[in-house]
Amino acid sequence: MASVVSLEMTMLLLILVGLGVKKFKIVGDQGKEILTDLVINLILPCNIIKSFLIEFDREILRNFLSVLIISTILQMGCILLGKLLYGRDNSEKNKCMQYGIICSNAGFLGNPVAEEAYGSMGLALASIYLIPQRIVMWSAGLAIFSEGINKKDILKKVLTHPCVVACDIGLVLMFTHFPLPEVLKELITDISGCNTVLSMIVIGMIVADIQLKEVLNWEILKFTVIRLLIIPALVYIPCRLLGMPELVTGVSVLLAGMPA
Repeated sequence: MASVVSLEMTMLLLILVGLGVKKFKIVGDQGKEILTDLVINLILPCNIIKSFLIEFDREILRNFLSVLIISTILQMGCILLGKLLYGRDNSEKNKCMQYGIICSNAGFLGNPVAEEAYGSMGLALASIYLIPQRIVMWSAGLAIFSEGINKKDILKKVLTHPCVVACDIGLVLMFTHFPLPEVLKELITDISGCNTVLSMIVIGMIVADIQLKEVLNWEILKFTVIRLLIIPALVYIPCRLLGMPELVTGVSVLLAGMPA
């Protein structure tokens, strides 16, 4: 418990650093976008590849399949829940809330949290867990805001997403036991080490642009309870009842409880 509290405090302080960086205009809007692209397209993929540089065994395969099934069922449930709660009203606010129910910020925030809480194996499981969400993000999620969706474009976006490509590379390296040159391994490790710090700072910069008076209302509070409490509880209870491994349960609940 002490390590979890320490982790949360460290991340909160990093977010506050990002907030201060943006508020004091040390980095502007363009800088925020560049840092976001850097994290998503380089640092996070290196982080994912590094997490798969582990000894493979059957237990790992079972855990991968378990977390993939949990994530797939959850995404299907969230699509239905989003439509039920917010699908009847086509207002821009309801569209955003429906999208927030379907797609959390687990892809950006979840990976560093999973790694800090559960180590490399936690990050590897998180990377597998996020595959269904990335598919849903570019299909059902995108459909909320646009009428016609090209299936080929969706497939292309999913397959070429840097984090999905990194996951593919990591799985190949893990299954084949292909030895990376030591210099390349060190490079990937060093770059991936920036993930938590930069991810939290970028989130702080995003938070800096929020006007609190615009989001402090009953609708947002209700949405927050659903997104951060009810959805992870719907994952935790079945996992416990089915006797899922603690690591699988922990990562699945952690990522299910990520904010929008």
